[in-house]
Amino acid sequence: MTETLILAAVLVPCLIVAIVFHEVAHGWVALMLGDPTAKEQRRLSLNPIRHVDPIGTIIVPGALALFGGPIFGWAKPVPVNARRLDNPRFGMMAVAAAGPGTNLLLALVAALFIGVIGGFALNLGAALPEWVMTAFGAFVLINAFLAFFNLLPIPPFDGSHIVGGLMPRRWANQWQKLQAMGMLVFVVLIAATWAFPDARWIENTILPPVEWISGLFFSVANGIAGVIGG
Repeated sequence: MTETLILAAVLVPCLIVAIVFHEVAHGWVALMLGDPTAKEQRRLSLNPIRHVDPIGTIIVPGALALFGGPIFGWAKPVPVNARRLDNPRFGMMAVAAAGPGTNLLLALVAALFIGVIGGFALNLGAALPEWVMTAFGAFVLINAFLAFFNLLPIPPFDGSHIVGGLMPRRWANQWQKLQAMGMLVFVVLIAATWAFPDARWIENTILPPVEWISGLFFSVANGIAGVIGG
């Protein structure tokens, strides 16, 4: 039980950081493309309090970590007004892509950090504390997972906005109506994960790209450590 609590204490802060940067990225790209709604509502802040949803960012991922479920969560969505964007169709696609793109960038930066400090540790003949490797390794995996999870082409995820922007306008209007059912779809996905664990839909759809990109980043980290420590 103690080890599980320690693991949750490591994973939940990693998830909070990943989600906050994800949401702020949406707001910043929206601002650059003409929509200042997020700025007006003071959501372009890295202060977690402005973004944390007590249930989605703390309780749900904490409970999933404790009970061994797949760890994911959500924050309060950053407000974006498509009508204020300079080019609403392209703008919504760019705003949606900014979140997952930022998470992949964070994963890469964390892997580079692991490589650099690991290399210096080798030079000093020391080993990195296990908690450091656990925390940064988890940060890479969480960001990679959050990126690909949000790229699922179903409401309310970012992937659905990207798909909507690529659709012919006559289809996109109908697709947009499904966005209103987004949270219901999300709740159903969570329930299905627990009700039908043998279906392994997360493992079969999201984990392959997560494992591939994480493995690539860790390989980069190992290469950097080898160069610095060699």
